[in-house]
Amino acid sequence: MKNNQTNRRSFFKTSALGALGTITVPTILTGCSTGSGQKDVPIMEIKAHEVMPKAPDGRPLKAGLVGCGGRGSGAALDFLAAGDGLQITALGDAFQDRLDQCRASLKENGYEIADENCFVGLDNCKGVTDSGVDVVLLCNPPIFRPDDFDYVVEKGKHCFMEKPCATDPTGVRQIIIAGKKAAQQGLSVVSGTCFRSSRDFIETYKRVANGAIGEILSAHVTRFGGSLWFRQREPGWSDTEYILRNWVSFCRTSGDFVVEQFIHEIDLMTWFLGEKLPIRAEANGGRQRRVTGDMYDHININFLYENGMRAHCTSRQITGCDNLYACMLYGTKGYVDARNSKIYNYDGTIAWEYPRPRRDDPDQTWAVPPMMVQEHIRLVDSIRTGKAVNEAEQLANSTLMAIMGRESAYTGKFVTWDEMMASDQNLRFKSNVFGPVPDLKEEIPVAGTPPRV
Repeated sequence: MKNNQTNRRSFFKTSALGALGTITVPTILTGCSTGSGQKDVPIMEIKAHEVMPKAPDGRPLKAGLVGCGGRGSGAALDFLAAGDGLQITALGDAFQDRLDQCRASLKENGYEIADENCFVGLDNCKGVTDSGVDVVLLCNPPIFRPDDFDYVVEKGKHCFMEKPCATDPTGVRQIIIAGKKAAQQGLSVVSGTCFRSSRDFIETYKRVANGAIGEILSAHVTRFGGSLWFRQREPGWSDTEYILRNWVSFCRTSGDFVVEQFIHEIDLMTWFLGEKLPIRAEANGGRQRRVTGDMYDHININFLYENGMRAHCTSRQITGCDNLYACMLYGTKGYVDARNSKIYNYDGTIAWEYPRPRRDDPDQTWAVPPMMVQEHIRLVDSIRTGKAVNEAEQLANSTLMAIMGRESAYTGKFVTWDEMMASDQNLRFKSNVFGPVPDLKEEIPVAGTPPRV
């Protein structure tokens, strides 16, 4: 990482790939109603996934897991729960101990991974991808995702890709290009932006898209939660090992918490806005409680859209504060709390809410299946039916939005979409081996210039 105080200004330099421009997302038209008695007028085409109890039967599929931490181990079990005839046959991680833990967890669930299909090191994705699998689950730290996704597509494998897809603009563009290559090959790529796979969010979204709150005028999105885990440096660790053992505390490996975590709410908002993308981010932030790494722990972002609409997105990761998770969108007829699946009239009454059944209710029609399993059901369904899905660009959009907010907060400058698409910022390691990281500095970005004395 070039000096955290921001030689990040290099991030404004242009590159030829900036000509990619914005991304459009195809949609499917369906209809729905709030059930409030009002006649709703659709305001956008509807893009929503079908919720299924399990993937259809078909040819057996082998998957390899890249990244054996908590999320990766969970994704492996989610894939196995998606249907019949599914196997995890290969594992990869930067560290032997994490691979061993995941391998033991799978063994407890009845799945044995052969020694020759276990790969350790910074380039473990290559071994997993070349081990004879049909699908690769990319759940390693986001710093590796662009290069790993490139390799997976090059080898013609289907992919589940966790969020975010990158930590810098060059990585985002790399994902977009590889995603287009995947589409040309008929490969399926499913994203880990899991809210789009949750039945309650899907039903709420359909109603908003069908005009339940009218034309959307503004948004206010909040993710206030506690601090994440962290690791202090231990004797004998190289710079690379320290950064990767503590990856959620470093911008280069995680993208900062707005990229790694707040992307969920940013993506949810973007979905409800009909995939509208902002033209500018205006942000501020800072750090009060984080004790390792080089990141902030609170950031506020205003996104400006071409039609003048603004979306205020605010996030914090500090334990001991009040928590709040909300995605509010305000329209000409009412407003929606997308995070809690409720639509309101402007007198404060509820126009519609998701009819969530109690566990003891005999009618479980509206029960919400695990959304993280639904992601893998869709992936397996697309492979077995031959109807490829490709969510690489959708994930790239949401990732770049979060990066825009981060860079605006770090630099104190307003950042445009076009600048980010043209940026040459690259936070990745210079080599794929453990050792010194010359530009490692646990310094917090400081916006602006110091006051005169």
